[in-house]
Parts: sequence; structure tokens; C-alpha cells
Amino acid sequence: MRIDRSGSPGTPSVAIVHDYLTQRGGAERVFSLLAETFPNASLHTSLYDPAGTYPDFAGLDIQTSPLNKIGLFRRRHRLTFPILAPSFSARRINADVVLCSSSGWAHGTRTNGRKVVYCHAPARWLYNADRYLGPDRRRTDPRPTVSSFHRHSDDLRRSVGATALHLLGPPLRRWDHLAATSADRYLTNSTAMADAIRATYGLEAEVLPPPPALSPKGPERHVVGLESGYFLCIARLLPYKNVQVVAEAVDRVPGARLVIVGDGPARSDIEIAAGPNVRLLGQVDDAALRWLYRNSMALVSASFEDYGLTPLEAACFGRPSVVLGSGGFLDTVVDGQTGTFFESPIVDDVARAMEMTTNQRWDEGELQAHAEKYSAPSFQRRIRQVIAEEVARS
Repeated sequence: MRIDRSGSPGTPSVAIVHDYLTQRGGAERVFSLLAETFPNASLHTSLYDPAGTYPDFAGLDIQTSPLNKIGLFRRRHRLTFPILAPSFSARRINADVVLCSSSGWAHGTRTNGRKVVYCHAPARWLYNADRYLGPDRRRTDPRPTVSSFHRHSDDLRRSVGATALHLLGPPLRRWDHLAATSADRYLTNSTAMADAIRATYGLEAEVLPPPPALSPKGPERHVVGLESGYFLCIARLLPYKNVQVVAEAVDRVPGARLVIVGDGPARSDIEIAAGPNVRLLGQVDDAALRWLYRNSMALVSASFEDYGLTPLEAACFGRPSVVLGSGGFLDTVVDGQTGTFFESPIVDDVARAMEMTTNQRWDEGELQAHAEKYSAPSFQRRIRQVIAEEVARS
């Protein structure tokens, strides 16, 4: 039995490994919750950019890989995708249980102890490249426009990514399968991801949905220039998030407004598609986000999500969601009770669902009661049980 960071002899040691801490998203929220659940665990990641991720991590002792010494990698983590696999394979962590918070990389960490993987999703760029990289618009829109520089830049990014995937995809998929099968136990966030893990790796994963990460109890800060009653879209601005579709759809809903929170390489396309009734805020802190949720009409997302976290956050504030009726949203949204589903991420379908939502009356109490079913204590209780069970098997 090793000694944990608290120095208590005989206490099982736990280490938590995350892919990279360079952005703000659901996976990073889960990492924060895991660190809170195991306060004596050692924390590991490949890249850590304090300015790009949640400020709460600043008080944690996070061990990084040698890649973190290169500032460009911290700011643009996707450049490291071809070398993250050997980087994690080279890392050996001695602990009774290593808990890997993984979307495709951390599960490659080696250990002499037990390995538990909390899989947010099998690596998207290895198994869903078209969705992750977005369409090649040079084939469909060759005409020069005033935004040609931005389009050329984004298409170049996609071309480089596609080339790298073509060359490195087969060996990285082999590595990924070996990394997955090295785990003693798999957990995941939704039934959609359990199905994906089964299809990708042939492994069974226990579904353990994380709680809403943002509590409505906390400081709020008014966002200047906004009045209540808008649709709210919270997403990293990547092609597969389909935020541009939402920006175009809101124009077809009379009187509707849209506020977008998030940033990413697809921002230029969204700015081009957005009308005067759309406002892009970029990243915001939790105080502003609470105000945005509370003053919104509804959340809207046209992305295929691994886990429907933001609808639960919206429900905490008594707000419904307009979401794609697929993926992780099927676990966290009840159509007609806590939100409205649309069938496809196309402008007409999204606009129709948004208009239906504005014409329906929603019960704030029912929405909040739905969110309360996904509690942090129950998640933490189960993850502690899992770790204890693996320690007993070591």
C-alpha cells in the first residue's frame, strides 16, 4: 500500500489524470469535481493553460508533461495531437488507483496500480473526423468573399488535420485500443457514450452521469447591454458544435434574440452568419454565466453531445432547452417537459423547435426538480465506491 499526498500511512493513494487543461468545457468541470472528491490525489495533465481554463484550478497542484514548456502548445493544444499518445505512454504514475479523465489520451497513462477510466468520449478526431473537423467548404463554396482570408485559414486548418489523420490515424487507433483495454474499469457519462465505447472498444462502461457543474447559488454579474428573454447557446466554437446553424435559425423566429458564449476556430464563420439579433460574448466567468442563464428564455444546442450537461444547468435556473434529439441530450432532457427536441441540426428544424418553445409555458419548479436528480453527492458517493472496489482488488 502506498502513501497518499496527505502522508497518512495505509491510506490508498489515488492519482487523477486529465487529457489537457487548456479550455473550458464539461470534461474540465468533471475533472474539477473529481479533484474535489479526492482532495489528497495527485493531479496530472499534459498541458495546463491557466488563462484558457477555469480559474478554480489555480489553487491546485497540477503536474504537467514536458510539452507544457512550449507556449504555443498550451495555446493551441490540437497541434499536440500526433504526440500526445507517446507523451502519455511515457508517463508512469505509481498509485493504488489511477483515475483517467479521458477523451482520447489520458487513458494511455501507465501505472502499477489499478486503472479506472472515466471516458467522456472515444477520441472524436480518430473516429468522427468529418464531424470534428467540419466540411471542406472549398468543394461547395469556391467563390471569393470578403471573409476569404478567414475561410482560407479555417480550411487550411481542416486540410492539415485531415492530412495528419490520414497518416497517423491507423497507428493512433491501434494505440487507442491498447490504451482502452489496459483499463480495469470503464465509466462514462451517458448511454450514448456507453454505446460508443462498446462499438469502438468492445468494452462495457457503467453510466455515471455528472451533476450540473454551475450552481445557481453564487455571485452574479449583469452582462452590460443585454436584456432578458434571449436564447442562450453555450459551446466551444468548433465545426461539430453547429453553432452557425443556431445563429442562422434565430433569424427565422420572429422577435428572437441569441447570445452565444464560447470561443474557438469556427468563430469567424459564425460572425459572418450572425445577424444583428445575435451577440457573441466569447468566454465568460461563472458570475456572468449565472446571470445569463437566469435571464435567458431557453438554452439551445444543435450539437451531437456526448452528455447533455448544459440543459441540466439551464434547468437549475428553471429554463428549458431546445436541443438535438440525439446523443447525450436523450439522457438529460425530457421532450415537452424540460425541453424541445428537433430531429436534425439544420436551420429549419432548429428554428421550428425554437418557435415551439417560445409558445409553450414551462414550469420552473418542474425543471429545477429534474436537475436535482443529478446531484454532486450521489456522483461522488458512487465514484468513491468504485475506487474502493478497485483498491480491494489490487
